[in-house]
Amino acid sequence: MITRRMLIKQLSVLPLVGTLFNKETLIDNDTQARVLRRDYFEELGVRTFINAAGTYTALTGSLMEPEVIEAIKYASHEYVVLDELQDKVGERIASLLHCEAATVTSGAASAITLGLAGILTGMDEEKIIQLPDLTGMKSEVIIQKKHRITYDHAIRNCGVRLVEVETLKDLEEAISDKTAMLWFLNANNYVGNIRDSEFVETGKKYGIPTFNDCAADVPPVENLWKYTDMGFDLVTFSGGKGMRGPQSAGLLLGKKEYIQAARRHVPPRGNTIGRGMKVNKEEVLGMLVALEKYLARDHEADWRNWESQIKLISDSASSVKGVSTEIHVPDVANHVPSLRIRWDREKIKITTEEARENLRKGNPSIETVGGEDSVDITTWMMRPGQERIVARRVREILEEARTIT
Repeated sequence: MITRRMLIKQLSVLPLVGTLFNKETLIDNDTQARVLRRDYFEELGVRTFINAAGTYTALTGSLMEPEVIEAIKYASHEYVVLDELQDKVGERIASLLHCEAATVTSGAASAITLGLAGILTGMDEEKIIQLPDLTGMKSEVIIQKKHRITYDHAIRNCGVRLVEVETLKDLEEAISDKTAMLWFLNANNYVGNIRDSEFVETGKKYGIPTFNDCAADVPPVENLWKYTDMGFDLVTFSGGKGMRGPQSAGLLLGKKEYIQAARRHVPPRGNTIGRGMKVNKEEVLGMLVALEKYLARDHEADWRNWESQIKLISDSASSVKGVSTEIHVPDVANHVPSLRIRWDREKIKITTEEARENLRKGNPSIETVGGEDSVDITTWMMRPGQERIVARRVREILEEARTIT
């Protein structure tokens, strides 16, 4: 089992991130300063906000680390052969994450389509061109009923039929000569009846590839190698969430034969189902640097910081009479300290949606999530110090709506 110490040792022998950026072709400091002074979003009338919600695509995911931005700038000033870059970056990622092979994709959804496409066609060029016409190929993917989500459209992109099951017995009975893959949604590991290890064992028993969608499932960092070590043939992670890579990038990890086949469906090849899933050189290099940076972080210190930030907001909100707070950590996806704020509607005359809208319309704007009975907050996507702004604004809004008794 790979350990944090092993990862740090591996990273220590890699070229320092800074050594990548000594090219004379980089933009000079004066030009860069002039560019940075321009407020593009203000010019466009696009409002920025404090992200107290989390890593949602609609809210543009996460903010990239400075080293990632520098890698993107560096790559933007040089030409390379795309396949060679993907090969070398894939090798580096696979060595860091203890798996046979890896490739950078245009997000986790594309990794699902490409991974399945590789399983369906292998390296057969005629079949690659033929997709999504499945004539002569397997045509079904088995999925737990409680793992059905909107993102499973990425599976159906390949033309397959989804076969729903609920129990392990159902799963085994559904397997046939048409079964191409078994697909698992890691976020719902504790929702469906079939757990991850049982899913893998069943795939191995019947010789059918298994795919685990772990899009939002770092932290913890160990998840990056946990599921390939467990035996899943393919695993995907979003790059623009916890790893803070480019929002339009992701990772496909797993068996070398399937990764190689998946690569046959993406640019620079043209007549393929993945032609529109292009990843440019900037994103490929940026994703690698984001991963290196993420692996080298002090994850325990991050956790302590998030706990402290959440407690600050919780204490501020609960200081208002009639307000209760709950600090919790989701079991799998977005596994970070989170806050749920509720209040007595008889004492505080505001709905949760109204409170969220007040936060959104304030200055600065603050984005949160939640339902009809709570406002939910995370801090892991905030810049340092923004938690104090959020704590103050939440308290102000609740105080203003409180009925004086």
